[in-house]
Amino acid sequence: MEKIVKRIHSAAPVRVCDIGGWTDTWFAGHGAVFNIAVTPYVDVHIRVYPQDADERVTLHLKNFNETYSLNPGKIVYNKHPLIEASVDSMEIPPGISLEIDIFSETPSGASVGTSAAVCVALIAALDALTPGRLSPQKIAALAHDVETEKLGLQSGIQDQLCSAYGGINFIHMHAFPHSTVSPLKIPADLCSELEKRLALFFIGTPHNSSDVHKMVIADLGEDARQDPRIEGLRQLASAAKNALEAGDLEALGEVMNQSTEVQRALHPGLVCDAFDEIIAIAHSFGVSGCKVNGAGGDGGSITILCDGNGEKKKALIHALEKKGYQSIPVSLSPYGVRVSDSSL
Repeated sequence: MEKIVKRIHSAAPVRVCDIGGWTDTWFAGHGAVFNIAVTPYVDVHIRVYPQDADERVTLHLKNFNETYSLNPGKIVYNKHPLIEASVDSMEIPPGISLEIDIFSETPSGASVGTSAAVCVALIAALDALTPGRLSPQKIAALAHDVETEKLGLQSGIQDQLCSAYGGINFIHMHAFPHSTVSPLKIPADLCSELEKRLALFFIGTPHNSSDVHKMVIADLGEDARQDPRIEGLRQLASAAKNALEAGDLEALGEVMNQSTEVQRALHPGLVCDAFDEIIAIAHSFGVSGCKVNGAGGDGGSITILCDGNGEKKKALIHALEKKGYQSIPVSLSPYGVRVSDSSL
């Protein structure tokens, strides 16, 4: 292959503690979500060469230990549809070939919006091939279209927005899929305390969030917009925002607990036995709150807000790891997707 003429790198955060999730969907109609952008990032690296073959895009998917090539004009969604559809959604200028590395330290199916972060990071990196820059809102919209329009999957809008914007946000969805993103202005010392208290655990069973959505849609029936459980989740998003803006982490923890219980009320299958075991153990250590992330179901992850005692947090992590659950270290991400590029 010829000499590299340009390098592009993008990094996009995932999200935890999505309070108000399920209200950011087409069947809810309007909604509100509070969520927190965190590391580990999804990383995309692109190396640009002069064109040397018809299959001008070579993908290196490090999490799957796979490498294969695509022809941008004839992409078939058959190996990794999410990634293939993301490439297909962007214009790749003529006369160049690309090698694209994609990697995330977050386990696949962890219900923290990793799929959305992959789309956001990849679209943002491919955007750097042409003049101008897409806005975070536009990147999020394109990433959402990949899942819903190109692949026909069920997806709310919050994951893409969190990954594109970063930070701690209150998302007001006026009417699906149109929304306003309001970053919460939180003092640095409170952010530091929140970060110190957060813990994330993967139960070790990947899930398909689109399938979980279908299960809930069927259970809600035709009146989802007015369903009191959906309305309860909308209100909890506002309560989480108010608690954090007041600097009251204990109140935030209680909202997390309430949110998990409303998820359970949506469908009993959303909070599986593994989550119940984690919640019981966590509360035995005096934690402030537990929130099953994303769609829930029989896989994914849970966010725990500890009580601020570092030694107790370490002991909780040890106890849950002994049960076979995976601790995923997280830190707050004040930034959304970021892109750097250099011509060589």
